[in-house]
Amino acid sequence: MQLEDILTPERCLCKIEGVSKKRLLTNISQMIADDIGNVETDAIFNALMGREQLGSTGLGKGIAIPHCRVATCNDIIGALVTLKEPIDFDAIDGKPVDILFFLLVPEQQNDEHIKTLAGLATLFNDDDFCFTLRHTDDAEDLYNIAITY
Repeated sequence: MQLEDILTPERCLCKIEGVSKKRLLTNISQMIADDIGNVETDAIFNALMGREQLGSTGLGKGIAIPHCRVATCNDIIGALVTLKEPIDFDAIDGKPVDILFFLLVPEQQNDEHIKTLAGLATLFNDDDFCFTLRHTDDAEDLYNIAITY
């Protein structure tokens, strides 16, 4: 998996206000919809919320990978977000989250979905990578770190 295939500089947000899980999912759904243009905000938000209701995508250690399948999505889409202050995300370790990677996958791409999630989980399990993301203050730098790590 190459992050540069699914991530763009426009979908990297650095040190933003998170407020709450629902508000963050709403804001990122809007950002992704505005960026890709062919998927409605509500479709993204509803799919992300539906997945979260099955169980939190908070992995622990301040990391979450909210992901979902979206019928009208044509390509695998990623968005990388760091938060100014961690928020509760119902993570498995009970700790708040400050690094999130949002993943949208077309409904029919089951194998790619699993492979991409596995790659992301491995990447975000790297403490040095996460430390670097947490100490980055610029969205363009965030993107460059993510695609070159």
